[in-house]
Parts: sequence; C-alpha cells; structure tokens
Amino acid sequence: MNIANKESKLLNGAEVGFEDENKKIRQSLKHDCGLKKLLEKMPEDVQDSFTEEQLANLKIAVSARSWGKHAVDFRSTVKFFRYRYYYVFVAGRNLRELTRAEKQFGLLVQAFFGTIFLSFCAGLGLLILYLIKSALGINIFDDFSLGIWDWFKSTF
Repeated sequence: MNIANKESKLLNGAEVGFEDENKKIRQSLKHDCGLKKLLEKMPEDVQDSFTEEQLANLKIAVSARSWGKHAVDFRSTVKFFRYRYYYVFVAGRNLRELTRAEKQFGLLVQAFFGTIFLSFCAGLGLLILYLIKSALGINIFDDFSLGIWDWFKSTF
C-alpha cells in the first residue's frame, strides 16, 4: 500500500509540474507580439480557452503570412568573403495602421521634402524673373551683374 501511495503522489506531483509548465508555455505564447495582437481582439474567456497546441499553431499561422504584392519588389544576394547576404527592397502603397511615432516621422519627412520643393520652386521663379529683367534691359544696380544673363545668351 505504501508503494501505491508513493507512486500516486509522484504521478500527482508530475501532473502538477506539467500543469505549471503548460501555464508558463501558455503565458509565453500569449505574450508573443503577433499572437498578442490577435488575442487582444477576442474576449478574455475565449483567449483562455486555447490550448498550448492551438496557441502554437496560431503563432505559426500568424507569423507565416506572406509579404503580399508590392509595386517595387527587388530581392537579391551578395557574396561577401565566405558568407552570402540577402537584401530586400520593397515599396508600395501602405495599407498598415500607423503608430503615433510613424505618423510623426511621416509628417517630418513630408515637411522636409515640402521645404526642399518650395525652395526649388522659389529659386526657379527668381531665376526666371532675373532672366526676364535682364532681357528687358533693366539694371537695378549699375555696373553689377551676376553673369547669369551672359551665360544664358551664350548657351541659348
């Protein structure tokens, strides 16, 4: 009888150990970035109903999604000494939901390129006005020239 009790205690202890280990695995799977976003969209009782095997398979299914189609999709490899390295350049319409930091960075880039574009347009406009002024023979300062009109006449 003592042997049977000892075996039963060992089995119960092992079951408790497995349950603790399964809870740890379940928690680590629930904190996985891809699964976390998926599970957050479900009610809590549904989240808790998944087994470890189901969570592991969900993780595989979520992480194995394809890149999709892109307007620009350039992929290649480069051999450098003994190793080969790959690089990927993809571009296309963004269909993702942007984070706050991504939105702010996007606004900063738009402001930068907008400033460059407006500066270029202003410079081109001033150049055209200068050429028109010079073609009409209007001198704002006597005996001073930037030389742009002379260059323009000799070129065209």
